[in-house]
Amino acid sequence: MKITPGSVSLKELEYIFTNDLSIKLCLSSKKQIDKSAEIVKRASADLTPVYGVNTGFGKLASKRIGLKDIQKLQHNLILSHCSGVGTPIHENMVRFIIVLKLISLGRGASGVRWDVCNLLEKMLERRVSPVIPSQGSVGASGDLAPLAHLAAVLIGEGKATFEGELLSAKDALYSADLSPIKLGPKEGLALINGTQFSTAFALSGLFSAQKAISNSILIAAMSTDAVMGSTAPLRPEIHKLRGHSGQIEVAKKMRSLMKGSEIRESHRTGDKRVQDPYCIRCQPQVVGAALDILNAVGHTLMIEANAVTDNPLVIAEEEIILSGGNFHGEPVGFAADQIALALAEIGAISQRRVALMVDPSLNYDLPPFLTPQPGLNSGFMVAEVTTAALMSENKHLANPCVTDSTPTSANQEDHVSMSAHGSYRLVKMNKNLNIIHAIEAMCAAQGIEARAPLKTSNSLSLVLKKIREVIPSLKEDRYMALDIEVMTKLIESNSLIRSLKT
Repeated sequence: MKITPGSVSLKELEYIFTNDLSIKLCLSSKKQIDKSAEIVKRASADLTPVYGVNTGFGKLASKRIGLKDIQKLQHNLILSHCSGVGTPIHENMVRFIIVLKLISLGRGASGVRWDVCNLLEKMLERRVSPVIPSQGSVGASGDLAPLAHLAAVLIGEGKATFEGELLSAKDALYSADLSPIKLGPKEGLALINGTQFSTAFALSGLFSAQKAISNSILIAAMSTDAVMGSTAPLRPEIHKLRGHSGQIEVAKKMRSLMKGSEIRESHRTGDKRVQDPYCIRCQPQVVGAALDILNAVGHTLMIEANAVTDNPLVIAEEEIILSGGNFHGEPVGFAADQIALALAEIGAISQRRVALMVDPSLNYDLPPFLTPQPGLNSGFMVAEVTTAALMSENKHLANPCVTDSTPTSANQEDHVSMSAHGSYRLVKMNKNLNIIHAIEAMCAAQGIEARAPLKTSNSLSLVLKKIREVIPSLKEDRYMALDIEVMTKLIESNSLIRSLKT
């Protein structure tokens, strides 16, 4: 897939990530890339100090580097910054980081040669994936450690996988019929200065959160029918008066999903309840607010994915090199924190619906813990406890990361964003949320079936059928963990959403 750096849409980014695609830069990028590389080459031989070109790095920026050591300077930079620790990240995330790095370098403001971009393209094409540890970045001066582990493979250092086999970087490159390169002036710095690790995980977290919103809307509609909840709070007049687009959209989708439900029609009159609990009545307000947050975050991350985030930057039109701070991950850190808050809140309201459905004092005549023979059987008693544990864990993980700055590099880099682990945690948070939704869906299915002979809507009947294809109704206690695992996979694969289109 060919892309034009600076104008890659959010939809294209999701398509590239979801389909694990290789990309190539449009040839129109080459002219600008070549021009900026030539400017850097000239600067490296100049007596005027240019940061990272003929000087040291960070606190060592005042140290001048002679022309004969320019190449070694970049080589040493990569080796010294390969200081990451922790579990290596998944190959699909490594590939996405490379894509984002290519987009940034392709803007032609980093001073790297076309050969560097070309090698990154071929690594994607031939599936040479650097081994990148998950920990070590504070999200300013870029994601230095993880990106250094990526850059190391280009120069034949470190480790990489090729066709799934873990090899030394040199062996991985040679196996793919590629060769290491020698870095020119500033090229090492351009490769490691950037927010691509943070941005990749933030985008991944966003894509998963958007799917979670869709599942939340669907499963909440099922839960509402299971407890014989009112659809009056979904009426468009209510949401139009407030005006938030996310809230309006969630209510509209829930109305559509529940349309024609016999269960709903059965209690329109004579129901002694005046209002449902908030977890039923306020789903559009809560999840709609999360939807608005994710839409705003998507705009931020699209800009960041197309940005030049290293330092210094080559302004080719003026033939100057300027030092700045585009490597600072603050926009990504804020975005990740907002995604985390949305995930925590979507999970919190889902968990309360699970608690509602298993509680005989609140669930409007459903059997205790949704089991036909309570006492002898415990039903969904501890499955609900699991949702409480995961909800609590997500609340803890949702604490802001971006405010937790600490000085580094002998106080030269004295404010950092913590965007890397702020984004990385979203993987676990999305997993936790999917499990909460899985348990809610199982409870809702059980609750809807308990309303027989009344039937739910046609749309929700399709979803119920999909669930029952893989998980039978709970007649008596069985090994619950397996059901939860199977249901979670249904959620993660988006199978429930797709079942509506059959």
